[in-house]
Amino acid sequence: MSARFVTGDGPGSDEPPEGRTSPSSSASWNTIKPRPKGGRHYVTSLTMAFALTAIMTALVLAVVLAFVWEGQFMAYTRQNMQDIADSTAASISAAYAQRGELDEEVAAAAESASALSADIVVQVTAADGTVLYDDTWATAPSSSGRAPARVPAVAPTSEDALVSASITAPDGEVVGTVSMWALGSEALLTKSDSAFRSNSYGAVATAAAIAALIACVIGYFVSRGIARPIQRITSTARQIRNGDLTARSQVTGPDEVGQLGETFDDMATTIERDLKLEHRLTGDVAHELRTPLMAMQATVEAMQDGVLPADDEHLEVVAGEVRRLSRLIDAMLKLSRLENGTTELKVERTDLVYLVRNLVTSQHQLFHERGLHLRFVDDTPHGELSADVDPDLLREAIVNLMSNAMRYTNADGWVKVSLRQDHSDALIAVQDTGIGIAKEDIPQTFARFWRSDVSRERESGGLGVGLAITKEIVDRHNGTILVESELGRGTTFTLRIPLRRGRERSKEK
Repeated sequence: MSARFVTGDGPGSDEPPEGRTSPSSSASWNTIKPRPKGGRHYVTSLTMAFALTAIMTALVLAVVLAFVWEGQFMAYTRQNMQDIADSTAASISAAYAQRGELDEEVAAAAESASALSADIVVQVTAADGTVLYDDTWATAPSSSGRAPARVPAVAPTSEDALVSASITAPDGEVVGTVSMWALGSEALLTKSDSAFRSNSYGAVATAAAIAALIACVIGYFVSRGIARPIQRITSTARQIRNGDLTARSQVTGPDEVGQLGETFDDMATTIERDLKLEHRLTGDVAHELRTPLMAMQATVEAMQDGVLPADDEHLEVVAGEVRRLSRLIDAMLKLSRLENGTTELKVERTDLVYLVRNLVTSQHQLFHERGLHLRFVDDTPHGELSADVDPDLLREAIVNLMSNAMRYTNADGWVKVSLRQDHSDALIAVQDTGIGIAKEDIPQTFARFWRSDVSRERESGGLGVGLAITKEIVDRHNGTILVESELGRGTTFTLRIPLRRGRERSKEK
């Protein structure tokens, strides 16, 4: 089964990130800080927020009741009392029309209104101001206790505390007035009305208390549900910080917290892999340096002990190992400069067809000596394709890929270098029929000093930094590398290089 891998993130920057400053002369390091002793738990804060929201909602409702509902209620009670006064006045007017005069007997028709509520005072007066009926007479005993006192109740002076209706004769003449008000109230509210209003505000206060309690309960469980995965992520971060690189939060889900957990676990996996590669890198560097040093040491000691003669042949062995060390150090230095952005990128408009064809032609004899077939395939329109690149660095990247293909391809195998255009990018592919790369090893292909176990068994192994250098060169060109490989069938490296560089990237240091 073949596998594919792409490295490089497209447009990048050679400049350091904006706002980044050089490290100061002093530095410090500490483990994750413990929770502050006086700190408030997230669950408590969110629960209080829910409760405060419920209380504020109740307060808003109370304000609305005080300024809107209160006025509507007062208007409603006044209108009810006015309707009663109008009805009573109409009844007395009808009785007046039958009797022809307004007296106490006619005014007694107001008793029906008095029976509606003991808190309502009904008073009927003639046009000259004489009180003909007052329902307080029936409840106010005389000083002797045997006959009701005929002292009329005093009507309120405020218009808001009193309603009245005119008693009219058949010809429309006003012959009297029916007045009504509530005992002990300046707002036409009976005791039942006042009790209803008080109970309404009490119900709002009770509802606010219940709502706040329910909000606290809901807030507690909701905040616990939110805080639990965050606590798991925090605990996992603490484990990783303390050295357990295998710890994972296992927090997943479509929401933001779930995405945070998945991203955190991916980051932890990447850190674990990078640290393993770092440890492997240390061993690889030691191995790469130790091999030539041991060869030189053995040869020199043998010549010193007289086992080997100090002739040109054995001195050449030492010189060869020195050259190998020099090439390794030069490659590591070049890679470091590319990674740090200190290598100057000399961009110019370059004919890629000419560059790649000449490169293949110059390498043809070397491949022929190894018993390999090398050919160039030009898939560009009209045989022309130009791009803004550093020709020397791009040539080095292609040579690294060709050398890698030559090193791991058996005799009589094929290596094909092709060039084509894909929209605004140039695609340079190096395909071989070599040993291939295992699927699990492909993501590590561009790690410095890394070579698969299969390639390590071959005596033709290189320095192990060529592909890492190639990746950095492609990154500097804002490009990407695609790797496709199958064990025993071969590998294809494809460089995707933008044909043009943006204005902001065209000026190099």
